[in-house]
Amino acid sequence: MFLLTATTWASLWMLAEWLRGTLFTGFPWMNIGYAHADGPFSGWASVLGVYGVAWVAAFAAGAIALLMQAQKSPNESPAAMTVVCAIGLVIGGLGLAQIRWWQPLGSPMLVRLVQGNIEQSLKFDPNHLQQGIDTYLHLAGLPPKEAGANPALIILPETVMPLFQNRIAPQTWQRWLDVANARQATLLMGIPLHTNNGEDRYTNSVIAFNGATPLASLQAGTAGYRYDKHHLVPFGEFIPPGFRWFVDALNIPLGDFNRGQIRQSSFNIAGQYIAPNICYEDVFGEEIIEGVRSANGTDPGASLLVNVSNLAWFGQSWALQQHLQIARMRALETARPMLRATNTGMTAAIDPDGKVRAVLTPRQPGVLDVEVQGTQGITPYVRWGNTPALLLALLCLAAAALVGRKARLQ
Repeated sequence: MFLLTATTWASLWMLAEWLRGTLFTGFPWMNIGYAHADGPFSGWASVLGVYGVAWVAAFAAGAIALLMQAQKSPNESPAAMTVVCAIGLVIGGLGLAQIRWWQPLGSPMLVRLVQGNIEQSLKFDPNHLQQGIDTYLHLAGLPPKEAGANPALIILPETVMPLFQNRIAPQTWQRWLDVANARQATLLMGIPLHTNNGEDRYTNSVIAFNGATPLASLQAGTAGYRYDKHHLVPFGEFIPPGFRWFVDALNIPLGDFNRGQIRQSSFNIAGQYIAPNICYEDVFGEEIIEGVRSANGTDPGASLLVNVSNLAWFGQSWALQQHLQIARMRALETARPMLRATNTGMTAAIDPDGKVRAVLTPRQPGVLDVEVQGTQGITPYVRWGNTPALLLALLCLAAAALVGRKARLQ
């Protein structure tokens, strides 16, 4: 009965986490599984994902609570056996963490991550907008720290260019091309795009281009590689049906972007396949794995994950550290390195085992030049997503319901 109670508690907790991360577009930011990116439960991430880690953590907590409660009763053995099962989950997690789900793909590449630290109050201010762009142009164009160690890829944050591409002066675009030529690198940046292929389309996007990209293509939003944000923020990037009146009444200047496809083509750069995601999209592990899976035999899936974010909205709050922890869980689930370029922090390079290789000090401008090894290989979580964790929870609840029904009939 103690074991059944612990599994029921863990299953209800996990399903509550899953519903919070799914209903009304989902907001799974504070999932307890993220607290275990370090420690003995982290090995379960590659198999069951963050929801499965939450189940294991809730079971262990429930087992300990039941044992403490049972100490007041004459028979502690059933509760102690539940704790033994929790210890088994610890051992299982430690064992899974020893499995190397990935193999290297291609050669290591040098990457530059840029953090401009532009205050949110200034980023979109017309009087300071060009100053922010100039800051990023300067940082992206800095010479390498060692002679000959030019980065092959320079990654800049979300909306580093805070205007639609066709409203940016050609001279500014030429300066970006000059940086790409000077550093002999591909630039990857976040920018809102306005394109028209029969109808107007507005997207929060990531583009990648090099020094040979035509200037006219950059202005048209058709250059090089492109990713359009799929998981939009309610009220911030799209207006939910039925709430237009609310926005109009408050006169809030909100974006109403078009949504990209959940599976978009990888960026093939320097022999690596890069799957970008924007801001809080990396909170949704079940969506991130779509970019890691192969697609129709033409795209082998990502060997590197890249997140571009602007968390200046959150000031000096714990959101910056929390977002880094979330990114670490995505690396564990997918066995892929995660590169993060943010406006104010945390800009970091994360290895496929979830360990932070290097990180910039938040709230300070700077660049992080780091060597990254792309990976290949499929974890169980990439293959099956949240299905095993959900099945585990539902089977446990079905067993509890069956036992309860038998008890009532006796």
